[in-house]
Amino acid sequence: MPGDRPRRPTDPRAAAEAAFKAATVKPLEMPVAKPAVPNARELVSLRIDRDVLDHFQEDGPGWQDRINDVLRKAAGK
Repeated sequence: MPGDRPRRPTDPRAAAEAAFKAATVKPLEMPVAKPAVPNARELVSLRIDRDVLDHFQEDGPGWQDRINDVLRKAAGK
């Protein structure tokens, strides 16, 4: 008979727990893609204080390479 079935086919608490679990499951981490060309440089945007930028630019062209060299040394490479 139709009156024998529960009004809700699922337990509300179980449904809420399932929804919470689905919303809080840690997403899979994407693997970091390696550059197609070994030792290729990456284009990035970086905010540097004006006085620091002026210091590296005062010797003319090659200032980006000079910044890269200092960062490489600071990274211990």
